[in-house]
Amino acid sequence: MSVLPNCPQCAAEYTYEDGLMYVCPSCGHEWAQDASADAGSDEPVYRDSNGTVLQDGDTVTVIKDLKIKGTSSVVKVGTKVKNIRLVEGDHDIDCKIDGIGPMKLKSEFVKKAQD
Repeated sequence: MSVLPNCPQCAAEYTYEDGLMYVCPSCGHEWAQDASADAGSDEPVYRDSNGTVLQDGDTVTVIKDLKIKGTSSVVKVGTKVKNIRLVEGDHDIDCKIDGIGPMKLKSEFVKKAQD
């Protein structure tokens, strides 16, 4: 029987494996099983709605209609957004959407497009 590590965030001992990730049921924190590869890297990892890692320059697809604050416009589901830029903050994607212009999106409302 393998010994699973305690949660690095809340120190709970009830972690479990989910694919290539460890999951803490107490606080919901997830981290890679190969923590040595992530050690020393202070850069945040951005993931789409399916858990796929996003990188600068990726193309993403919007997964739900998004109202644009202050206007009556809507970014429709299925809209492809090319050449994204990842930034820190609540809205972690900077992009330019054709017909709308520059805006910020949350990574939880997009999925990585197939190339």
